Amino acid sequence: MNTPRRALILVDVQQEYFSGPLEIQFPAHADSLPRITAAIDAATAAGIPIAVIQHSAGDEAPVFNPTMDGFALHPEIARRQSPAWKSVTKQFGTVFAGTDVLNWLREHDIDTITLAGYMTNNCIIASAAESETHGLAAEVLSDATGSINIANDAGFADAKTVHTTLMALLHSNFAAVATAQAWTDAIAEGSALAKDNLGSSAVLGAQRVAAL
Repeated sequence: MNTPRRALILVDVQQEYFSGPLEIQFPAHADSLPRITAAIDAATAAGIPIAVIQHSAGDEAPVFNPTMDGFALHPEIARRQSPAWKSVTKQFGTVFAGTDVLNWLREHDIDTITLAGYMTNNCIIASAAESETHGLAAEVLSDATGSINIANDAGFADAKTVHTTLMALLHSNFAAVATAQAWTDAIAEGSALAKDNLGSSAVLGAQRVAAL
């Protein structure tokens, strides 16, 4: 297997997610943020290109407003940022829509994107799902992402359920899911992360239910 040509995509590691109604709940940001910075440090050491993404909802929005403090990158990300990073502002869930991220990836001959940041239940899953339409493999760092509790007219799910369910869903088809440490080890080995598929995930799922 060829060594993946990776880029690390830091998705919306903004102050908005560290307090208030959008505060990341699982894994807690106190746990996920150090994994994100560890991934940055590993990518930097390995010469892996890095793109940092910030979401903007516009100057009139109550959240992700570029004129407000919540729009800013977390200081741990900001202090690591270098001019070599690709800096992007997006307006949609996926990192590709309305941006030049795909062109940047093509320019760097990238075939695999590694997603870290927030939220699992919005921009991470959207970006991972779209990546295959561009001929890109996706990796998601399970402990360097995070979810919130969700409730609406369709139902309720706590953040742990949201996150763990989406990790299983992503690994079944859209992305190779692994910890930040496993990803760092794969970089050192020049190897791809293992990924499951929908068929085997379905079979194992049926077996697990039957065993209950």
